[in-house]
This record gives sequence, structure tokens and C-alpha cells, in this order.
Amino acid sequence: MQVVIPLFPRFTALDGIGPYEVLQRIPSIDVTFIGHERGEIRSENGFLGITADGTFEDFPHPDIIVFPGGVGTRPLQHDERVTDWLRTAHETTMFTTSVCTGSIVLGAAGLLDGLTATTHWSCYPELQATGATPVADRVVEHLDRRIITAAGVSSGIDMALRLVELLVDRTAAEAAQLMIEYDPQPPFACGSVAATATAGRTDDVVGRVIEYAQLRQ
Repeated sequence: MQVVIPLFPRFTALDGIGPYEVLQRIPSIDVTFIGHERGEIRSENGFLGITADGTFEDFPHPDIIVFPGGVGTRPLQHDERVTDWLRTAHETTMFTTSVCTGSIVLGAAGLLDGLTATTHWSCYPELQATGATPVADRVVEHLDRRIITAAGVSSGIDMALRLVELLVDRTAAEAAQLMIEYDPQPPFACGSVAATATAGRTDDVVGRVIEYAQLRQ
């Protein structure tokens, strides 16, 4: 099975690397990072570069698409090269998936019209503008449409484990989980908007998120 993970300037690293770490553990799955051109592409803060080994045109009919998010997805909504590729590729994929704001690109390509979908909690209005109905679930599946969307950043790992179960079987997914020792036990209870509210930390934590996001722009 051929998995492609599109890269673009200012992508969020874990959106792509999280699913990659799961999927590349399975012997029957090959993973290739692709982009507009071959070569190094830098993440949203510029600290990390990953090499794209192919272009969109090199992979017109991949088995699986995992579209990551990041600030760089905004211009992709209007990039016909990307949206046309997505529409055409999706016709023959086994699954077309996204992590974080990658779902906004799927939506811009018309793949989420009338469907529930998810993205990073701060970007629900942008997702809704594409014709999708945002929901706060960590992973949203429409198996009859071969569409799976994951929420922000780390949720891509959960989505990829589910994808392995669908593509291979449950034991393969559990083996991948054990290989990467994915057993989250975070020291804080602020991993979602709802959990942050329950912990009584909304004002402080969301305020800090906004502060840091502005400083990183």
C-alpha cells in the first residue's frame, strides 16, 4: 500500500510525523512525503526541514492520503494544483485522511460537503466555511465515503492507529501502538477545550495559547 503525506511551507511537523511513525511500522505500507517540488520543505516555525521525495503529479493514484495541517494550509485552499490533485486522487484512494487544518484543504477540494469533520479547535469556523460541519471529536470517520479527519496535531497518531486497523487488522494496529510505546499519561488535564474548562484553567491556558500564537506569527 502506498501512503503519501503532502508537505508544504509552514506545515505542522507532528501532523505528518505522528501518522508516519505509526504507518511506517507496517511492512505492507510504504510512506512517501510529497510536495509541489522535490526537496526540503520547512515546518511552520522554520526549525525543521523534511525532504519531499516526489511531487503531486508523481503520485496521481495513491492508496492513502494523509494531509497534515499548519499555517501553510491557508494558501492551499486556493491552490488549484493541490485541490485538483486531491479530487482526482480521492476517486481511487482506499482512504483520504487529514490531521488538524489539513481537513480545511480537503474541504476546499469539495470532499467534505455536508459531512461532519474535525480540525484544530481554533479553526472550526474555517472548516465550516468549506461546507463541512465541525465536531469536537478526536477522530471523525465516514467510511462509506473513505474519509477520516483528525483533530489537532497529536490526534493524527490516534487516526493512524485506526487506519492500520482498517487496512490490516486490530493486532497490527496494537503492534504499531506498542512499537511506538504510545501510552499517553500527560501530567496535565488540558488536552482539549472541554478538559481545560473542567480543570478550571480556560482563561489562563487559552490566554497563553493566544499569546504564543501571536508571538510565532
